[in-house]
Amino acid sequence: MIVANPLLGTLLHAIGATSAAVCYTPQKQVKGWSWQTYWMTQAAFCWLILPILGAYLTIPQLVQVLQEAPRDAMVKSFLLGAAYGIGGTAFGVAIRYIGFSLTYALAVGLSSVLGTLIPPLVRGEFLAIFSKVGSGWVLAGIAVGTVGIFLCGLSGRLKEMDIASDKARQGFSIAKGLPLCLLAGVLSAVYGFALEAGAPIAAIAEAHGAGYFNGNVTYIFANSGAFLTTLIYCLHLHRKHKTLGELVELPAGEEKASLSRNFVMAILTGCLWYGQFFFYNLGHVRMGTFKFTSWAIHMIMLVLISNMLGLALREWRGCKPRTWAAVAVSLSLLVGAVLMLTTGNYLGELAAGK
Repeated sequence: MIVANPLLGTLLHAIGATSAAVCYTPQKQVKGWSWQTYWMTQAAFCWLILPILGAYLTIPQLVQVLQEAPRDAMVKSFLLGAAYGIGGTAFGVAIRYIGFSLTYALAVGLSSVLGTLIPPLVRGEFLAIFSKVGSGWVLAGIAVGTVGIFLCGLSGRLKEMDIASDKARQGFSIAKGLPLCLLAGVLSAVYGFALEAGAPIAAIAEAHGAGYFNGNVTYIFANSGAFLTTLIYCLHLHRKHKTLGELVELPAGEEKASLSRNFVMAILTGCLWYGQFFFYNLGHVRMGTFKFTSWAIHMIMLVLISNMLGLALREWRGCKPRTWAAVAVSLSLLVGAVLMLTTGNYLGELAAGK
């Protein structure tokens, strides 16, 4: 039996968000590989191998669960996951034109709002949900978190302007980056719908004794859909640039490059990225009355933790006072948003338990 515990759920979301925030760090150690080689390798673990392995280890009678699962739920989850994969690719391309900070803020901010509010709207539960105790805190948390995410993007852009070279600034193009960023935000929110579509499969897994791990079976479909679209794009780039051979032999002349290290770093990236999904589900099933806020909590904490790590790693050295002021305000808003959402979930669960 699953028992709601919003406080523990928020803590588990924090662990997942931390895993997501650091998942790109190993990429700095990869040498001699093109982006598509690295991305395809880590995606194979994050979106294909580990979801299958995770489900096998945590879902009792997995084969029987899959046999009983509704086919339409599997197909919908897979297709929505495929759309999410397209969004991830758009995210990566948008960074080239408007930088990491603005892309992150716009895409994640949009994804946070859409991925949180649209599911209850689609189910016709929006008004009923927001008439419950604690709903005011939840709405305030979503609003404050969204403002905080966008302000984080602004402070990040100010940082890039403070420390970027003239050559880097010349590559900035809002006309090219903004449409891709909006596409990434919309399609990233679709991942939450992929998990919603797979809920009937998770329910069957729970009936077979999966307990808090029931959502792991859904990742088999949602993540493999994302892997398919990612694989197609990476293979297209490999064909265009003739780089597929990098998987077995590094290009000549690459100093300090190691094929085994590249694989280890790519696999580590995939494990960290999958870690966010694993802990997201463990937190999600514990959120209780306002379970749909999981997406907002995860997105807000992801931005919060990634920026705090950036401060700890001294990535903001050389910034002007206005930039430091902007990042201080944005992080304060994100902390406040997490506290508001947690309070709303806690009050809602207390009221439901009376």
